[in-house]
Amino acid sequence: MKLKLLRDNHPLHEIWRRFKKNKAAMLGLGLLMIILFLAIFADLLMPYEKAITQVGANRLLTPSFEHPFGTDHLGRDFAARVIHGSRYSLLIGISTSFISLIIGGLLGAFCGYYGGRFDNIVMRLMDVIMSVPPVLLSLAVVAALGANLRNLLIAITVSCIPSTVRLVRSVVISVADQDYIEAALSYNASDFRIILKYILPNAMGPIIVNTTMSIAVMILSAAGLSFIGMGVQPPAPEWGALLSEARQYMFKAPYLLYFPGIMILIAALSFNLVGDGLRDALDPKLKN
Repeated sequence: MKLKLLRDNHPLHEIWRRFKKNKAAMLGLGLLMIILFLAIFADLLMPYEKAITQVGANRLLTPSFEHPFGTDHLGRDFAARVIHGSRYSLLIGISTSFISLIIGGLLGAFCGYYGGRFDNIVMRLMDVIMSVPPVLLSLAVVAALGANLRNLLIAITVSCIPSTVRLVRSVVISVADQDYIEAALSYNASDFRIILKYILPNAMGPIIVNTTMSIAVMILSAAGLSFIGMGVQPPAPEWGALLSEARQYMFKAPYLLYFPGIMILIAALSFNLVGDGLRDALDPKLKN
């Protein structure tokens, strides 16, 4: 009984309780679980060989029992390509968001905690980067480094860092003046320890929400860059690249546009709904 009481009073349990009340957030979580399931078990659901094996006699077959999503212009099973494409899109969205969180989070935390000249230099640099639209900045980075998956990750991460720095800095400034920070300083705790152990954990609510919702933006950005040939290159089955390949067959085989487009929509929607749910669940003003 005591263990159950402690578990029920745990902050994570309270957050989950409030999150469950949001039906839209639970819908988003369900959609996200489906996409993660497809990405993790893609090889069991559809062997990768079906996504790359070209069969001339099977070109542009409409959806059927044998090929649920039809086949593309090279006779490859389109369902296999869409399912395996989830790995690329989720890899790009999640990895770029968390890398920008680590880099931008540390920069923002130090700027908010120390202030002064270091803060001015870093924030003016972030202002310069943010003066360029993220898509144009990503295009410039990919054009300079070359179009491939690694450079796409670098480009999207660079474009995402400034907004993360500004968010974390603003949150840290509001937290740094709390009494428990003064108590930690009285015990001669190092600045690095105070930032990592006391400031960032108490500022994680807005940071987690921003990171979750930025994943959707990163997935859309990657799809857009791949669509114009500046992202993941064929024959890799990334969703944006699949849309790019299907452009010339949009009237003859429109299903080649439908399925990757729907997957992009579902992925972006699921992360946005989960982010909205987390924002409401982590908002202290909503606590009973």
